Amino acid sequence: MRRERSADQHLLNEDRQDYERFLDEALRSAPHRPELAAVGQRLNIEQLRTMALNATTLITAAAATEYQHYVIVRDELRQPVPSIPSSTPSSSGESGSGEPGVAGAMGLATTLGEAAETTGAGAVAVVAVLAPVLAGTAAAIFLIIGYILKILNPEPAFAQTMLTAGWVFGAVAAAAILVAALGLLLTALRDSSSLDAGAYGEANGEVARAREAWREALLERGILPFLEQALANPATASGLRRTPTPAPHPRWSSPDFGGPEHQPE
Repeated sequence: MRRERSADQHLLNEDRQDYERFLDEALRSAPHRPELAAVGQRLNIEQLRTMALNATTLITAAAATEYQHYVIVRDELRQPVPSIPSSTPSSSGESGSGEPGVAGAMGLATTLGEAAETTGAGAVAVVAVLAPVLAGTAAAIFLIIGYILKILNPEPAFAQTMLTAGWVFGAVAAAAILVAALGLLLTALRDSSSLDAGAYGEANGEVARAREAWREALLERGILPFLEQALANPATASGLRRTPTPAPHPRWSSPDFGGPEHQPE
């Protein structure tokens, strides 16, 4: 992606405002700097500012290395980060409103994922493992007892109750397995998002450090030496402007460049 540059070849258009801000910062601190104590005697603040803006190319070239590093780091931060697609919402949407069990499982999975953030993934993993195990064990016990009672003669009245309880616990075990799987999936997705956010924060901090390094180099090696030179010799500093545009060459249609039939007599 090509960037539009200003007339100053060492500075992007978007960074001119920062350059002017750094320049104003140096001018405000001039009364507290011994090397700039002559401000107001030979040149005032506005004159110095105008001269420094005219010499932007020269001043920014003194910190070109730090500036290029800052631009590279900033461009890397601006690169889009691919997001991780999640199939969970589409799955719940496809199930429709006619399946409240799946919707309830999704709600429990979300709660389980939120609990993972506060209690940690370890506790959630323990619950995710124990719930289906306990429910499955209870289902097996009730079903075994129920079928044993079924073969007795006469059949006890609570035999069917035991079977019903067994099948209920079986359904609970299946739902617990589904909830545990969804909860662990949501926890993994949240952890991945947290890692991405941490990486973005680290990159953003690197950009801030690169910008600060450019600012310090620009002040110490560019702006302040220029202001000091301008105060010591205004005539020399006023000549440090942008390279003027070369004048156009004379046209061959000029009377001085006529053909042999137009030679002056």
